[in-house]
Amino acid sequence: MAELTTIARPYAKAAFDFAVEKQAVESWAEMLGFAALVSENDTMRPLLAGSMASCALAKLFIDVCGEQLNEHGQNLVKVMAENGRLEVLPAVSQLFAEYRLEWAKEVEADVVSATELTEAQKQQISVSLEKRLARKVKLNCSVDAGLIAGVIIKAGDLVIDGSVRGKLARLSDKLQS
Repeated sequence: MAELTTIARPYAKAAFDFAVEKQAVESWAEMLGFAALVSENDTMRPLLAGSMASCALAKLFIDVCGEQLNEHGQNLVKVMAENGRLEVLPAVSQLFAEYRLEWAKEVEADVVSATELTEAQKQQISVSLEKRLARKVKLNCSVDAGLIAGVIIKAGDLVIDGSVRGKLARLSDKLQS
C-alpha cells in the first residue's frame, strides 16, 4: 500500500492544487471518487493491468465514466493512462479526500459505543473534539455491544478509549505487572 501511496501522491496533489485554484474541490472529489470506483470494477481492473495501448485505454475509461468527468478530469485520466497509473486511482481519490479535509480544517472521527448515542451525546462529543482538535468534526457513529459500556473515539492519530472493556484491559495489565 505504501508504494501505491507514493505513486498516487503527485497525482492527488496536482489534482488538489488545481481544484483549489479553480474553486472546484467538491466536484473534483466527486470525479475522483467515481473514477476510483470505475477502476476497481471487476471488468475494468484486468484492462488496466493489461497491455492495451494507453490512448485506447484512456478513451475507454473516459467513455465508461461519461458525464462524470469534466474536461480536466479527462486530462488527468489521459496523463495517468500514458504513465500506466490508472490502477492507483483509488489511492489518488483517498489522498485527495485527506487533502480536502485538511484544507477545510475538518476531521472525521469514528465513535464506537456500547449503545446507540443520543443526539445530545453526539453533540457533546462533537463540541469536545472540536475544542481539542481545533477543527470541524464529522462523527461516524457505530455500536459494538462488546464494549460493555462507554465509547472509543478515533480521530486521525488520536484514540480515546473510554470503554469499560478498555478500562478492564488496562486494569488487568496493571495487576499482572
